[in-house]
Amino acid sequence: MSHEELRGDHHVHSTFSDDAVSTLAQNVDAAMDAGLTTLRLVDHVRQSTTWVPEYLAAVRALRVPDGLTVLTGVEAKILDVTGALDLPALPDGIDRILIADHQFPGADGPLGPTVVRERIAAGWAIDDVLDQLVEALIATMHRHPGNQLAHCFSILPKIGLSETDLGVQRTAAWARAAAATGTLVEVNEKWGCPGAEALTALRRAGGEIVASTDSHEAAEVGRYSRVIPLLAAVEAR
Repeated sequence: MSHEELRGDHHVHSTFSDDAVSTLAQNVDAAMDAGLTTLRLVDHVRQSTTWVPEYLAAVRALRVPDGLTVLTGVEAKILDVTGALDLPALPDGIDRILIADHQFPGADGPLGPTVVRERIAAGWAIDDVLDQLVEALIATMHRHPGNQLAHCFSILPKIGLSETDLGVQRTAAWARAAAATGTLVEVNEKWGCPGAEALTALRRAGGEIVASTDSHEAAEVGRYSRVIPLLAAVEAR
C-alpha cells in the first residue's frame, strides 16, 4: 500500500457538530497546511437534525484552493441489528454517510457500553455479542451501500472486548461485505481502528481503505501518527 491514503482526511468535524471547535473554513485552511489533496467535511446528525441544507450551503460557499477536493458527509450511529441509522431525510449533495458504532446495535435499539458489559457479566455469551455486532455492521452496509464506516470496531474496547476476539471468520465476512457494497473503510487516527488484521482482510477482499483523523479541531486535520503504522502493517502483509 502506498502512502497516497495519507494525502486525504476523510472525517473532519466542524462547528456544525456540537463537540467540535473549528469552522469549515478553518478546516480547509488546515488541510492545505497539511498538504492534503482530499478533505471530507463531516458532522454528526440524528433523526431530528434540521441543519443539513444550511451545512451544504456553507460548504458550497467555501473558497477552496486549487489542488484540494472537498467532499461532504454526515455521521450517524447504527441503531439496531437490522442496520437502521439515526439519520434524517437527506437532501442531494451529501457524498457519503459515515456509519458509526457509537453504541452497540441491539435487537430493539442501541445499547450503551455499560449495559452491554453488564449483560456479558450476567451471561450473554461473547460469541453471541460479536456475532450480533458483525451482523449489524453487514446489515447496515447492505441497507446503506456506497457509504463509509467510521472508526469501525471502536465499540469493542468500550464493552471490554477487542478486535482480536472477532476471529478470522467474522473479520472476513465483514471485509467481504464492505467490498461488495462499495463501502469505504476509514482507518481512524483518534481511535486507532480498525486494526491491521481487519484492514488486511479488507484489502484481500478488494475493499477500499481511506485515512481519517476524526478531528474536532483544525490543528488535528491531516496529522497522522497511529494511522501510519497500521497502514505500514497492511503493506508488510
